[in-house]
Amino acid sequence: MPTYDERLRDLEERLRHDDPGFAEAMSGGTPRPPREYRHRNAWLWLAAGLAVLGIGIAVGHGLLIAAGLVVSGAAQHLVDPQRGRLHGRDIPSTR
Repeated sequence: MPTYDERLRDLEERLRHDDPGFAEAMSGGTPRPPREYRHRNAWLWLAAGLAVLGIGIAVGHGLLIAAGLVVSGAAQHLVDPQRGRLHGRDIPSTR
């Protein structure tokens, strides 16, 4: 049976493998949110998609409206805080 220290080392290695930036920030003492809570690029894509959607509606161009809807929908999926959960169960990360 693994000892307490071995389990902690295993946890540390998995964390370092999954999110090296967060692991470095933890060891350096500077706080940084984990990857699951960083949505900066998703918010930018959402804003761009909504801008394209608005321009498409104003101009009356169907292709711009469709592109804005698709980009906004995809970005909204990235912003969703519960995207890793399905019917109450955790889904393993593919990253």
